[in-house]
Amino acid sequence: MSYPSTPSAEPCVPTFDEFVQLADYSLMDTLNADPDATVDGDDHRARQVFSGHFVPVTPTPLPEPDYVAHSSTFFKELGLSDELALNEKFCQVFSGDLSAAHEPMRQVGWATGYALSIYGTEYIQNCPFGTGNGYGDGRAISIFEGIINGQRWEMQLKGGGPTPYCRGADGRAVLRSSVREFLAQDYMHALGVPTSRSFTLYVSKSETVTRPWYSQDSCSTEPDVLVDNPVAISTRVAPSFLRVGQLELFARRARSNTHPNASEELRMIVSHLIEREYKREINQNLSFADQLVELAKLFRQRLTSLVANWLRVGYCQGNFNSDNCAAGGFTLDYGPFGFCEIFDPWFQPWTGGGQHFAFINQPVAADANYYMFWKTVRPLLADDADALEQFDQVGRGFAEAMQQQIQKMWAAKLGLTEFDPELFQKLMQLMTHSDVDYTIFFRELSHIPDDVSALKKSFYGKTSQQFEEQWQSWLKSWRGLINDGNLAEISTKMKQTNPKYTWREWLVVPAYQQAMQGDYTLVKELQAVFSYPYDEQSQEVEDKYYRLRPSAFSDVGGVSHYSCSS
Repeated sequence: MSYPSTPSAEPCVPTFDEFVQLADYSLMDTLNADPDATVDGDDHRARQVFSGHFVPVTPTPLPEPDYVAHSSTFFKELGLSDELALNEKFCQVFSGDLSAAHEPMRQVGWATGYALSIYGTEYIQNCPFGTGNGYGDGRAISIFEGIINGQRWEMQLKGGGPTPYCRGADGRAVLRSSVREFLAQDYMHALGVPTSRSFTLYVSKSETVTRPWYSQDSCSTEPDVLVDNPVAISTRVAPSFLRVGQLELFARRARSNTHPNASEELRMIVSHLIEREYKREINQNLSFADQLVELAKLFRQRLTSLVANWLRVGYCQGNFNSDNCAAGGFTLDYGPFGFCEIFDPWFQPWTGGGQHFAFINQPVAADANYYMFWKTVRPLLADDADALEQFDQVGRGFAEAMQQQIQKMWAAKLGLTEFDPELFQKLMQLMTHSDVDYTIFFRELSHIPDDVSALKKSFYGKTSQQFEEQWQSWLKSWRGLINDGNLAEISTKMKQTNPKYTWREWLVVPAYQQAMQGDYTLVKELQAVFSYPYDEQSQEVEDKYYRLRPSAFSDVGGVSHYSCSS
């Protein structure tokens, strides 16, 4: 499941002025601003930030903003009118011009710093100053925080221009990557995978930036041309954007005693995490030490469940560093992500990612990120030996908890009440050697066929007689495990676990290419299809979106693989 939301209701916030009244800034009101920051938010050049939880900064408005899309689903959950997305002042604000805002909303946003670790190793060399003090939200600027229908939400512009953490870059996002992130967040929510949410997407009709990308039909590993792209601002929404890497930054400052308040600022940011992400589940009457033990348990549960869900739907994060790991346990930062088509345990869409961030290794990457969370929070328990031992015990149990979640997930995909290791291992071998489409295979299996011919729709090539016999043998073993149940009921549950429609990059590329020409028809079409990924849709939709990847799109840059450039 994703974030809690109220049942859909008629819009109760029809105007911009009423929307503004929902503003409530817990982060800026309770945490420390960088003491070297400007008051007015005119702070757009790369510099070192030595202390404080955030930097006040104003976004850089898009010149001549044009509406591309908004998430009607999320607007409805929030009780916002669809017309709001076209409102002149609303468009101004969410395309980066905060001059239209008025009290209680503020005309200044904020950016945050964070640290980076990869597989449990801290890195500072990607910071231009070589200190780690210049790494953080380089082009993401939060502009709104408020309580809507009893739930606190933070709204963040991606591509809103440079901040002190921009590392010399322009702070912009291109329309291509913005369309991908906007669609992906909506899709992941519809899949039931916890995620940041899509809100709005606007593009500039006059500003472009030059980015390296791939020439038409290029098979190059890395981008081989420079392309002018329209700049865009997408707004993503979450209860908070606190990351494991953000907690790490304060732990590093406390460990090094970089300033007198370093240890207190670590405690403040962890308390703020509990308040923002775990308030409903952690009893506020517990001692702080006991709250941290509960935090460790809850974050472990959320993170292991999240990664199991990623594997369930074929998603690969591609770059699951600690700075891309939300401390609230949801999917964050859709940069070099992809979805598995031809099943490959080592699928990795990002050319710079390597096998350590491949599809099948995501549980290991999660373990490493959880370790950094554990290492970060642990010093706060130094004075409570009992709580410290409980905290350590939770950390030691991560790998086992992860395995349990994954086995539970695989059992559900296969319609089984219990995980069967031997059956699963044989299936993985067969899928790997047969060039099977991950999504189509499990969806067709959800019909509970008794003959392998019914699964051939998911095979990319012809199978040998030997392989067909092996598949038939596996199918017979699998059917033997589920025959005691109600097959119609099992089939229904499997179809609710195994989506029919998946993200296929070769079908998304035309959407952002057409959007760059001012035609948003395909963006809206994909929005509609992705809103109901488990449903049987029209024959027209099935013919277009429920099919194998054409061979012409194999090994094509920007389709089968891509760099992190966005």
